[in-house]
Amino acid sequence: MIRPLLLCIALLAGGVHAACPPTPQLPTTEQATRWAAQAPDRGLLWRISRDGHSSYLYGSLHLGKPDWAYPGPALRAAWAATEVLAVELDPADVGPALAALGPAEPPQPALARRIGDQARAACLPEGVLGALPTMLQLSTLMLMEARRDGFDVAFGQDLMLLARAKAEGRPVQSLETVQEQMAALEPSQGELPSVVDGTLRQLQRGQVRAPMRKLADAWARGDLKTLADYPRWCACADTAAERAWLKRVNDDRNVQLAARIVALHGAGQRLLVAVGALHMSGPQALPRLLAAEGFSVEAVRPSK
Repeated sequence: MIRPLLLCIALLAGGVHAACPPTPQLPTTEQATRWAAQAPDRGLLWRISRDGHSSYLYGSLHLGKPDWAYPGPALRAAWAATEVLAVELDPADVGPALAALGPAEPPQPALARRIGDQARAACLPEGVLGALPTMLQLSTLMLMEARRDGFDVAFGQDLMLLARAKAEGRPVQSLETVQEQMAALEPSQGELPSVVDGTLRQLQRGQVRAPMRKLADAWARGDLKTLADYPRWCACADTAAERAWLKRVNDDRNVQLAARIVALHGAGQRLLVAVGALHMSGPQALPRLLAAEGFSVEAVRPSK
């Protein structure tokens, strides 16, 4: 998903009554100092080596809790050993590219009404989702639900790394274009009704939060086995259309992501690559694809 865009939308919604998702609170200076000093290692980290130098591959989570937005010792060491941050998509690329794409095709009226009902339940301003493709509308609604458990995209570690890179003047490389992400994210016309209906049913029945909590907990513990089983427990891959869409969003993108990591590393750059942790699992997991390209791939264990 295109996280910078979703972040801007999500921050438009403040909690206006008790049923609204709570608005995220920024940490105080004292909290930020303490959390930064005490942050443990979270997520998944590999050292990847070829051509006489090493880069690092970090499986991030695109949302988090306030105290999660700080790197642990292993990730700080990987930062110090590298010189370029590579991410799925640099926020600086988003605005101009989306403007060039033009207005999104609206969903069918019945689906639009159901999405509108969920947007009102999330206390989003009227019409704020209308310009987005359908799956970005649903992703925004799911992220609003995550706020009820204390998660927010503002505290995802990939956004934290991007902010640090900008502050330090570190080069940032996008591994994808906005157009490529949009093409992967939006289901085909044959898949769209099933995928949208399944996601709306999860939202309407309150079934989004438990899988999201499980995903976040598995990521924080670096539990790759649970992450690899995501299609079995996410309640988001129950139909053939949902499974095909999830494969395209996750597994199929890995081939191009790996190719661009290979090219950037091969040009002599020492990279810290931060991409979603689910890209580290499955038959086309990024560590597996990079090993097939001749990289030595070594898991970096959390510091004790």
